[in-house]
Amino acid sequence: MRSTHTLARIALTATLAWTLAICGCGTPGAPMPPSLNLPVRVQDLAATRSGSQVALTWTMPRKNTDKLLLKGYIAVHLCRQEAATPCAPAGDLSLLPGATGAFTDTLPPALTAGAPRPLRYFVELKNRNSRSAGMSNAALVLAGQAPLPVDQLAAEVRKAGVALRWTPEAKDASAVRLRRKLLTPPATKPKSGLLTPAPEPIEQNLLVEAVAHPGRALDPNIRFGQTYEYRAQRIARVTVDGLPLELAGELSAPLRVETQDIFPPETPTNLSAVAALKDSAEASSETAIDLSWQPATDPGIAGYIVYRREGDAPWQRISPAQPLVSPAFHDTQVQPGRSYLYAVSAIGQNGHESPRSTEALETVPNP
Repeated sequence: MRSTHTLARIALTATLAWTLAICGCGTPGAPMPPSLNLPVRVQDLAATRSGSQVALTWTMPRKNTDKLLLKGYIAVHLCRQEAATPCAPAGDLSLLPGATGAFTDTLPPALTAGAPRPLRYFVELKNRNSRSAGMSNAALVLAGQAPLPVDQLAAEVRKAGVALRWTPEAKDASAVRLRRKLLTPPATKPKSGLLTPAPEPIEQNLLVEAVAHPGRALDPNIRFGQTYEYRAQRIARVTVDGLPLELAGELSAPLRVETQDIFPPETPTNLSAVAALKDSAEASSETAIDLSWQPATDPGIAGYIVYRREGDAPWQRISPAQPLVSPAFHDTQVQPGRSYLYAVSAIGQNGHESPRSTEALETVPNP
């Protein structure tokens, strides 16, 4: 007959076995399938055509379809598709996760001739077994003959801005796009404040309608003292399947323009001269002529200079060495019974002086 101690051990063992059987503890679960390590599909592919080349950009994913971080280089396959034809290979490269993808595709002659038609690009990311999660979004450009390149791009710096000109074509495109790049950005971050001008963008585009302005344009949004680079390309506007699209020609050679401020401010206007005879406390009189004029609106003006002469005598500067800030002057160096001619000019902060204004004649009355 078994002892009480042995029976207790048997009961405890049976209870543990029953508990393990119920909770499944101690038994291996169903094996998880291994990750295929498929990179997530690209969803921001963009394409821009210029002449016979198409520039593609996109962002490489950081994770795979199992939401695990990708490691090492990823195989990238690019293709282009016209109409319902198979997607033809455009290029292959390898990039790291999270990198900015960039690729330039040179179109074959068949795609740079004929009427404008849709051309779609795709990017496919593959794992080590050449498997992928699918194609990216479609990036659309136009195949077909592009407009001719802009010829003889030239520029002239004027007070109103940079005047650009080029050779217009007999059958010009819809428009010309001028691409401007600032070559002299500030070395330090500009100070902020209510009166501080906004920082100038590094790149800007100016679209010129070919019919309204054939072969010429004015860029008024320049700042003197800066250096810019201009490039131009013709643009043909096309509607395909109800979508307004652009077919751009090749960019012209870069044109460097230095915008030195060598221009004087505008000439002051409406000069007025009025004789003034005032009684003083000593019972004597002060003879003077008061001058006033319309202030100039140039933002770079430093002040004004006043000139005077009698008859055919040479002009003489009668205002102080420092330019006048206010558009007025009180001339006390005059004699009763004599006539004086006056003119005024504006001077810019660059040191350049405007032409003299229209003359104003005034006679000092006898007391």
